[in-house]
Amino acid sequence: MEEPLLLMLCSPSGAGKSTLTHHLLGAFDDLMFSVSHTTRSPREGERDGVHYHFVERARFEAMRDEGRFAEHAVVHQNLYGTSTDEIERAKRDGKTGIIFDIDVQGARQIKARLPQAVGIFILPPSMEELERRLRGRGTDADAVIARRLAKARDEIACYPSFDYLVVNDDLDRAKATVSAIVMAERARRRRVAEAAEALLR
Repeated sequence: MEEPLLLMLCSPSGAGKSTLTHHLLGAFDDLMFSVSHTTRSPREGERDGVHYHFVERARFEAMRDEGRFAEHAVVHQNLYGTSTDEIERAKRDGKTGIIFDIDVQGARQIKARLPQAVGIFILPPSMEELERRLRGRGTDADAVIARRLAKARDEIACYPSFDYLVVNDDLDRAKATVSAIVMAERARRRRVAEAAEALLR
């Protein structure tokens, strides 16, 4: 079986990464969501193996020291990481692609470890629209929104590291674009060369 397509989706908070991730998982039943590991405790409603793999710190650190994470980071004193075991899980489950919903730093680490990974960066149409979306959630104080906007500028500055940029100014168009990227990546020569060679034999 060919190696699964590794698809990294990144965006500033509020740009639509989670919405587009859910769209792709619904549109392509052979795509799988990469479930990260974390040392934090489950929140209400979260299930182990579905939202995260919840592990003890010692277990996480052992996996990290064994080189089993494609990326990992410390967030609010908890450890988070994307295990390379997810790729093996995709193969076992007959999946042809994996979606990684990660931040810019995680995407850089994955690309360094797995250069075949494909990065998609979701852009808001404007900083004003991004602020409107963040305020529309009604969950964050002004100071938090200000920090998110400042972080968004830093993240957007990393756009040259990504293979594709998708401006989410119209959700239906953005959904169509990310779907087209998946289909185009699946048609790359290196992924289907074996089929061409079979015809020549």
